[in-house]
Amino acid sequence: MQEKIVKMFDEIASSYDMVNRIVSFGSDKIWREKAIKEVLKYSKENPKVLDVACGSGDMIDIWKKYTNNIIGLDPSKGMLEVAKKRFPEINFYQGFAQDLPFENESFDCLSISFGIRNVVEIDKAIDEFYRVLKKDGILLILEFTKPEKKSTIRNCIDFYSNKILPKIGSIISGNKEAYEYLPKSIQKFYTLNELCKKLSKFEILEAKNFALSPTSMIIAKKN
Repeated sequence: MQEKIVKMFDEIASSYDMVNRIVSFGSDKIWREKAIKEVLKYSKENPKVLDVACGSGDMIDIWKKYTNNIIGLDPSKGMLEVAKKRFPEINFYQGFAQDLPFENESFDCLSISFGIRNVVEIDKAIDEFYRVLKKDGILLILEFTKPEKKSTIRNCIDFYSNKILPKIGSIISGNKEAYEYLPKSIQKFYTLNELCKKLSKFEILEAKNFALSPTSMIIAKKN
């Protein structure tokens, strides 16, 4: 299953950024910027950052404004090829969240944006996040989560995600399956509260949903 997901991202790598901008109406960049600014309230100045499931480098593009010490990791060769062209000065590694190729307590911050939902062995990945973070290190998770309860607004969001987004993604990328996967993976994923419970080793500093969006943000600290 994990290999199939990675192959899917290899296939859509060249059009991934364009589709994200269009289907989110540019909101994904706003969410990322807000999240990183929140993290910096808790982290040291110029932190050493690991961006897991970095994809084509959208999160790194924002991290660069605040630190010059960033490493990116992703299992998709296709995504990393795009990221390396965008940011030749950044060190990138090909690897999985559940098996990070780094020493214990190597990073001040670890971010994973819209990627933990695609990790099959999520508990192993969380253990790895804990291992490679320094004491008082900060974990940032941005992810699409299931709602705790349905609402009119969430029903509208789900209609867009299930009916409209796959069509737009399919037209631009030529890969219908990949953009049908997105809403299905959200439906099978956790609520914000359920995801927080997975982080029992960490101290949760912030956990919230962004307004008018299925996006949730968790900021947690390794004590």
